Amino acid sequence: MKSWVVASGLAAMMSMASAGGIDSLEAFMKTAKSGRADFTQTVTAPAREGESARTKVSTGTFEFQRPGKFKFDYKKPFLQRIVADGETLWLYDADLNQVTQRKQSQALGSTPAALIAAAPDLRGLQADFSLQDAPERDGLQWVMATPKNKDGQLQSVKVGFQGDALAELEILDSFGQRSVLKFNKVEVNPQLPAGTFAFKPPAGADVVKQ
Repeated sequence: MKSWVVASGLAAMMSMASAGGIDSLEAFMKTAKSGRADFTQTVTAPAREGESARTKVSTGTFEFQRPGKFKFDYKKPFLQRIVADGETLWLYDADLNQVTQRKQSQALGSTPAALIAAAPDLRGLQADFSLQDAPERDGLQWVMATPKNKDGQLQSVKVGFQGDALAELEILDSFGQRSVLKFNKVEVNPQLPAGTFAFKPPAGADVVKQ
């Protein structure tokens, strides 16, 4: 399930320049119809008793197309693909040769991925999230999104903007796990090939429906 939470962090991507975090987020909702970037993701799990916090770093590429389509391709250290095609959310783990398939509407619910990729405007987001500008940090402007539904796995999301593009995304889940995604080589509104978000389970892969 934590993979789906991480996936939710994916679709909050690009924006146009504006005065504050919420203004940048609103500009993104209005102007960014598609996007592409490289990312580095650092996941830090809470420290266990007598142990230090565990950290894992992954790299890959991210693409999205509104409404409701996105893809994370993890390249290192392990091959993994997360694809939302508008109807189904797919998670492919190459090492396990396993595909997890879920209905997108049920899998994402009120996560940033579903809302930011699909919501038509800021008001749509505010139906499920409390949004507020957060203090400037590391030279970035931030907006905090807190789910109004307290029963989900997502605790909060912070989106950091620099100039006219999203620079960083911080996801905190209900298990205390923190995921930080830093984006580079950001492209706003690129022409994406028609089959970008199509997914077909590889031959021989074990497909698990949830």
